[in-house]
Amino acid sequence: MSDTNRGDIVDQQLAGILGEKYLAYALSTIMARSLPDVRDGLKPVHRRVLYAMRELNLASNTPPRKSAQVVGSVIGKYHPHGDTAVYDALVRLAQDFSSRYPLVDGQGNFGNIDGDGAAAMRYTEARLTQVAEAMLIGIDEDSVDFRPTYDGQDHEPVVLPASFPNLLANGSTGIAVGMATSIPPHNAGELADGLLALIDDPAIEIEELVKLVPGPDFPTGGVLVEPAEAILEAYRSGRGGFRVRARWEIEKGAQGAYQIVVSEIPYQIQKSRLIERMAELLEERKLPLLDDVRDESADTIRLVLIPKSRNVDPAQLMEQLFRTTDLETRVPLNMNVLDGGLVPRVMGLKDALRAFLDHRHEVLERRSRFRHAEIQRRLEILDGYLIAYLNIDAVIRIIRDEDEPKPVMMSRFGLTDNQAEAILNMRLRALRRLEEIQIRGERDKLFAEGKAIEALLASESRRWATIGREVADMKKKFGAESKFGARRTAISVAPVVAELTRAAAIEREPVTILVSEKGWARAVGGHDFDLASVKYKEGDKGRFVVKADTTDLIIIFATDGRAFTLEADKLPRGRGFGEPLRLMIDLGNDAEPLTVMRHRAGGKLLVVAADSRGFVVGEDDLIARTRSGKQVLNMPASVEAVACVPAVGDHVAVIGDNRKLLVFPLSEVPEMARGRGVILQKQKDGAVADVKAFHIADGLSWRRGEQIRTETDLRAWLGARAQAGRMAPNGFPKSNRFG
Repeated sequence: MSDTNRGDIVDQQLAGILGEKYLAYALSTIMARSLPDVRDGLKPVHRRVLYAMRELNLASNTPPRKSAQVVGSVIGKYHPHGDTAVYDALVRLAQDFSSRYPLVDGQGNFGNIDGDGAAAMRYTEARLTQVAEAMLIGIDEDSVDFRPTYDGQDHEPVVLPASFPNLLANGSTGIAVGMATSIPPHNAGELADGLLALIDDPAIEIEELVKLVPGPDFPTGGVLVEPAEAILEAYRSGRGGFRVRARWEIEKGAQGAYQIVVSEIPYQIQKSRLIERMAELLEERKLPLLDDVRDESADTIRLVLIPKSRNVDPAQLMEQLFRTTDLETRVPLNMNVLDGGLVPRVMGLKDALRAFLDHRHEVLERRSRFRHAEIQRRLEILDGYLIAYLNIDAVIRIIRDEDEPKPVMMSRFGLTDNQAEAILNMRLRALRRLEEIQIRGERDKLFAEGKAIEALLASESRRWATIGREVADMKKKFGAESKFGARRTAISVAPVVAELTRAAAIEREPVTILVSEKGWARAVGGHDFDLASVKYKEGDKGRFVVKADTTDLIIIFATDGRAFTLEADKLPRGRGFGEPLRLMIDLGNDAEPLTVMRHRAGGKLLVVAADSRGFVVGEDDLIARTRSGKQVLNMPASVEAVACVPAVGDHVAVIGDNRKLLVFPLSEVPEMARGRGVILQKQKDGAVADVKAFHIADGLSWRRGEQIRTETDLRAWLGARAQAGRMAPNGFPKSNRFG
């Protein structure tokens, strides 16, 4: 390579190049795409759409034009991106269910709350709304800076004058590189009250502001149920969230029947998807209180919910739906905005309102200076006209006789260049006496206006008073008294509803739990069927049969001393062989199920290990919320649990593999939540084979084959806990188990 070409090669680390380029990309994403400007609440694409529509003279009182023409103007002059992205932005500005105060008046199909998209841009038309016009007032009066467009052939505003608090009124969402923003919409009238209070007292506390701006106001209405202290903290820090519920009411029918009608759903929730989710839950039998859901919506939302019966509590039904569907959602607040259009920053409510007011103050100063300069230029021209009227004959003679009348008039009458040029361009009809009177009247009026502007620029208090009047006018135009209406989202407190029990959350029906020798589990509908007809895998057979309901919890106690919990309705159903228990719970390879039972609230169980240690444990203490279960009975590694039986009765019978039987009072066994327990029977070289709790008055029973035998005279085996016991009575099973 020649030395002359080496000057184009720069040695640089790849990591440095990647970091530099990614940083440039990140900054471009943050500033030019994702985060709104705190002053006008707009991202560049939205700002360019509004400005392009203004340039096309699409005011609120003019006929709309095709959206395709607007999109073409935006991408041709200001926004070098795809037409789909620009049209999507325009559509969102026109949707009254997305924007609290739409900035675009759309004609045609602009989508709906069901999630259907807008028609193609060639079929729809658009124009600005009055809100958008308020955003653009004074843009031709040097109120904001302009910058060259992407191709340098035109100019676009850096920010809009924005006499409307669009950032908070319409909200904004966006995801940038390493940061995001989520600002819900608010009520313009309440924002105006907050702005006026901030003008009156710049040191106002956030607690006072939140009284005036109590929370978001969504275009789709709903009910805000976030606690007041959480709302206050969210507005203080600029981060938080708001719980929003659907608005519903009860429509009563004949003979005590009723139905629930949902008239408003949470913000940004698609109605069709909401109904689909309800239908899925109904099919899965997870909404036992709901019988059916119907969509009777037309121009307004009307979802009809039919309860299972007239005895269903409406509050409980709705609470169940709030917990399982998008009838209740949480709208996040992350007020991450561009401060001054340059610096990303999370602002609280007061900071955001303050930034808007500071922007309005700057716009007022710039517009006032612009108007004052125009007045001075006009006064200069009018003074020249008056000089011409006073010397009309001389002026006419100079114009007729001189080859270059302009410098002669400037020298003769002391005129400026602009005054002389204006006199030369004056029409003959303007030489009437009436015109002179009108000019003097215009001059006096402009002179007074100029003095007023000078007084305004010289007094900060006058400027803030002017801004206050502008905010008050905005409130009158877009607040509660306007067609945009009062607050749509009600602010309430979530009612305290009794927590839904498992029985209330699931449709109750009888099932029989079958667990095979090899650990395959399934649920068969009903209790009355022939167990002999149940089929198992080849080489497998039944072991546990538990009659339960779908609302029950199933407790599995394993030989490693751990307890597991399964929900009866979650067990596999159908004609198959079920699924292995080890796929449902984390049962160790060296452990086996010892007992499978139906959970009884408040019940007691006696758990015993082979080393004769055990204790009484409450069934409620055995409930485990994770797959790994709960360690209940602690044992050495070489010892296994041998029994987990109901602790019902007043005595305990313990039989060892040495066939020695001991009977002692159940009260001698302590109750524990977990542990190793106490010695139940003294064992020399053997281990406990089985345990049973019983009422001594009824005698001790055991099963031998198909027969059940009961021994009522137990004096020979009665003793105290931890004794060795005596040989079992004749006829006791050789398996050393009570059956």
